[in-house]
Amino acid sequence: MPQALAGQQLTATERGVAVATIWAEARYNYAYWDRVRADWDSALAANLKLATEPQPDLLFYRRLRRLVALLGDGQAVVIAPAHLRSRIARPPLLLESAERRPFILDYAENDEMRVARPERLAEIIAVQGIPAELWIRDSVLPEISAAMPADRWQRAVAWMLEGEKGTSLHLLVRVPRGEPRGLSVTRSLSLNDRWPLEPAAFAMDTLPGGVAVVHIASLGDAEAVRQLDLAFPDFGRVQGIVLDLRRAVSGKTEYAYQILARLSDRPFPAVRWKTPVYRAGFRAWNLADSAFTWYGLDAGTVAPRTERPSYGGPMAVLASSATSGAAEDLLAAFRAEGRGVIIGEPSAGSPGDVAAFALPKNWGVQFSVARHLAPDGTEFAGVGIKPDVLVPRTVNDLLAGNEPALDRARQYLKGGLGRQ
Repeated sequence: MPQALAGQQLTATERGVAVATIWAEARYNYAYWDRVRADWDSALAANLKLATEPQPDLLFYRRLRRLVALLGDGQAVVIAPAHLRSRIARPPLLLESAERRPFILDYAENDEMRVARPERLAEIIAVQGIPAELWIRDSVLPEISAAMPADRWQRAVAWMLEGEKGTSLHLLVRVPRGEPRGLSVTRSLSLNDRWPLEPAAFAMDTLPGGVAVVHIASLGDAEAVRQLDLAFPDFGRVQGIVLDLRRAVSGKTEYAYQILARLSDRPFPAVRWKTPVYRAGFRAWNLADSAFTWYGLDAGTVAPRTERPSYGGPMAVLASSATSGAAEDLLAAFRAEGRGVIIGEPSAGSPGDVAAFALPKNWGVQFSVARHLAPDGTEFAGVGIKPDVLVPRTVNDLLAGNEPALDRARQYLKGGLGRQ
């Protein structure tokens, strides 16, 4: 067994190849170089030097994450092999950021949690004796890939307790109007394990007055589309729809369009896209290289789906700093159609199609290789889709269980809220 494990470890040469491959593939394929503020060549030199040092794969994984994070791409990921993923874990705690403060929203029961019983809505004050804000800023944030500060911070909070499986963490937590207390937790759920606190891809609530609230958490496959069709064979009794995309963080644009095509009764414009084109001959002629040369097609339109009844009634969409990828394409198309209002916070600013690239010994990396723009050509990478009505969720809202963005959406559907 030790020999098998040793064979899975990267050698110094393989670590160097991984660094060089990431640098080269990003240099010629990444779609958002104009937003990169780091010196990518200096990063190559520094990381090649680090790769020569004896080190466990877990440390190298963290170093690669720091390298990839320099791209400022919310869809960039270092893909660890299965044996390493089994060693990276976090406690079964669902964390959320409000006003840059981390709170425990929920937990999944195991033997440890049944004894510890962490209070829901408790704020994490410190980790290993370090104030939570400093822990996040110094230990977590540099490894987080994101396009905007708000998205980077909320991702860092969600993963702030990640580390080597089986290791313990001592937290200092405080419930509202309570005294701080200690809480010991173990990193028990690895990246290979199913995350028990994952929200459903599709969920629906009904509100008085015939208002349906449709929650979409993933556009990674057709499940949300299928569930939408099952929930709405027709829209005969629906007087208004709130489409909640605040937790929609991944997926394919085709599924976003299939959802919007059920919720529209007329064609709507699709987002534009373009991808870098590198032409080696341009270097000889001193002409612009791939950073300024693009391939793309004119924006088209998406027709309503005809196999099922469509919905053309009043509608509002909720967005947050976590709304990213294909969900942002849905926001852009929704706005271009003039379908209703977007309420909440600016989205994550991480649109675009991703490609994965192989590294030695089943490692990998992915990042954005196509640039998405609004149908009118407006860029929203790095700035997000700004809401028509800005409604941030405060700590007081979180602790009181208030949903101010949803309340504003209900007002809009009742005719009590105009564009602001």
